Amino acid sequence: PQHLSKRCAICTQWRMKSPNFGERRDGLRPELVVIHYTALTSCAAAMRALCDPARAVSAHYLIGRDGVPHALVPEEKRAWHAGAGEWRGLGDINSRSIGIELDNDGFSPFSAPQMDALEELLERVLSRWSIPADGVIGHSDMAPGRKIDPGPRFDWQRLARRGLSIWPDRAAPKQDPAQFARYARAFGYPEIEGELMLATFRKRFRPWAKGPLDETDCGVMKNLADRFGIDRDHSLA
Repeated sequence: PQHLSKRCAICTQWRMKSPNFGERRDGLRPELVVIHYTALTSCAAAMRALCDPARAVSAHYLIGRDGVPHALVPEEKRAWHAGAGEWRGLGDINSRSIGIELDNDGFSPFSAPQMDALEELLERVLSRWSIPADGVIGHSDMAPGRKIDPGPRFDWQRLARRGLSIWPDRAAPKQDPAQFARYARAFGYPEIEGELMLATFRKRFRPWAKGPLDETDCGVMKNLADRFGIDRDHSLA
């Protein structure tokens, strides 16, 4: 389609723009995609930051609010987007992931053209590296407390409907809230204190929920752990 050709041409124009990258360590390859927002005022400002050697930050891709994607670091290289954190008990997420930055101030809705471009990009990245849908995570998932992006306004359900992320089953049964931390670790979250864990989980999977931890929170977390967790082949009792 014509609009895809235009995007690819622009993507090529910006290819490998950032000098901020290195080799993936210990023979690691991408098994995750980490979604971020820039928290800056414009795509141009984000581009300057991600391409500034003094800032020592980068991402493989930046997608503007207008839906134009910019390739900044080759996918086979290690971009500097994830920092400290872990997922499924594994560290050095930079060596294990592709980083995608979305031009967004952290408060505004993500535009339709931007989400369209993200879906198109994810389809290609997941296919190239054989990354499953549960390998698409938010920055806040692997660095809770330190990072909050892409935030509660990001439409994870939309990605899940396209098979580009995951979402819990609606019929997830309620569970004992005392088991919430156990299920969270089984799903892949780092070990953190209860209130922060609840806030991190809700930001992505129940952004409308209020109040203390409840049976529904725990039921959803168990559903995620059973279907997509570290020991997904063994349902949690």
